[in-house]
Formats: sequence, C-alpha cells, structure tokens
Amino acid sequence: MESNIFEAAVAKEIAERKFTAQDIAGAKKFALKAQNLYPNLEGISHMLSTFDVYLSAKNIVCGEADWYGILGVSQYSDDETVRKQYKKLALLLHPDKNQSVGADGAFKLISQAWSLLSDRTKRAAYDQMRFPRTSHPEVSTTASGPSSTDANVFCQYQGAKKKTNNDLFYGLAGWVVLAVAIVAWIGMVKSQVPL
Repeated sequence: MESNIFEAAVAKEIAERKFTAQDIAGAKKFALKAQNLYPNLEGISHMLSTFDVYLSAKNIVCGEADWYGILGVSQYSDDETVRKQYKKLALLLHPDKNQSVGADGAFKLISQAWSLLSDRTKRAAYDQMRFPRTSHPEVSTTASGPSSTDANVFCQYQGAKKKTNNDLFYGLAGWVVLAVAIVAWIGMVKSQVPL
C-alpha cells in the first residue's frame, strides 16, 4: 500500500511537470494514474478538475472558447443548472481552496464562462454565433445536445456556404456584364449595317 502512495505521488509530480510544459492531456493522464493508484492522495481531485477546465478551454467553436464545455453543461441547460455548476466549480477551483498547479487560471476561465452564460443577452448572442437559426446540414446530437465538434463543422459549412454564394454572385455578375456588352455590340452593329 505504501508503494502505491509513493507511485501516486510520483505520477502527480509528473502531471504537474507536464502541465507546466503545456501538455494538458498528458498531465491529466498522469493525474488519473495517480488517482487510480491512491484515490485519497491529497489534492488529486482538485488537480483533475483543473485539468478538465483547461482541456475544455482548448475546444474552440466558431473562433470562440466553448464556454458551455468549460462549465461542463449543455447548451440546453437552464439558468439554474448553469448557476449550480458554476458554484460547484468555483468552490472546487478557487485558488484559496485549490493549491494545485493552474487552479488560478481555471478559476478565471469558469468566471469568464459564468459572466457570459449568466447574462441572457450575451448567452443568446453566443448561442446565435454557435448555431445560427439558418438552414444547416444535419448535426448529430448527443444526450446533451450538439457537440462542439458538430458546431465547428457547422461553422466551416457556413463559411463555405458564404464563399459559394459570393462566387455565385460574382459569376452571375460576370455573365450579366457579358450579356449587356453583347446586346450593346449587336445594337451598334445593327445601326451600322443598312437593311
């Protein structure tokens, strides 16, 4: 049992080093290993929560952070659920309570997410940016609604659609200019040739 404590402490230390080197996925892997070796290791659950927030922050949707993912809620969660999840994470990640590496930054991230998602106007604008109410391709859903990957595919589709519409517009404009030039040329030719 004592060897598990030692191995867990070593795995936790490696997780801290990996986090410092910006390898958050690797840091979480070693933190999970430490937790599996010795679940009661001091601060390991706080560390895992911190890493989860940073991993969620890496998900970029339409050029913006996935604020729902950072708080660990669905886009379809009501205000009360979002508030409860924020309070839970705030207690867990507050730098006074959580001494693990990166806790301060994780707390700032959830505070930013709360700032956006608690304001109905900002949340509606963010939702509109993520999933505009226009026609779009089939978006697969999970139990918690569309995933951030689906949202990124949708944003890429919207960008491609706009590009295609612009190309079509400029293509048609070119044809219209050509048609006007032909009609003008025909008019000029008819005026010069006697019948």
